[in-house]
Amino acid sequence: MSENHALKSIPKKILLPVDFSPSSQTALETAADLALHFQAEIFLVNVVPSFSAFTSEYVPPQAQFQQEAKTHAEQRLAKALAVLTSKGIKADSSVELANDIAGCIMEVAEREHIDFLVISTHGISGWHPLVFGSVAEKVIKLVQCPLLLLHSAELESNEKTPSDSPKEWW
Repeated sequence: MSENHALKSIPKKILLPVDFSPSSQTALETAADLALHFQAEIFLVNVVPSFSAFTSEYVPPQAQFQQEAKTHAEQRLAKALAVLTSKGIKADSSVELANDIAGCIMEVAEREHIDFLVISTHGISGWHPLVFGSVAEKVIKLVQCPLLLLHSAELESNEKTPSDSPKEWW
């Protein structure tokens, strides 16, 4: 491998899409290790799905729901940023609103000049992958930079959850 090629493969800015699931927490730990090793920056993104505009007396209006979800995600990302900063890692984040989560992740990658992406294949998505397909699968097909795909097994019922873990990020 030529020295010129090797230098191009060293990440400077790592994108990590997070959904606050146990698998995205594991991906965050891996991304933090990589950032420390390569002296790279981490950019965290959470995408709040947009839903069709429907309201009833039992369902909060879409704009209210999205704002509450965005505020909650910003608070959780702030905790993760504080942990990363305490480790000496330069980090930033954003919360995006979008219907196409994978497409939004690609837009963030381009906007933020990302040169490495870390993503986990299992998160809290419920019925979403059954209807729309896996976000990670779509990202793999679209990404133009090196990618680290982390497959996280589901937690066994007797395993600790991230909230029980001393390494809680959010």
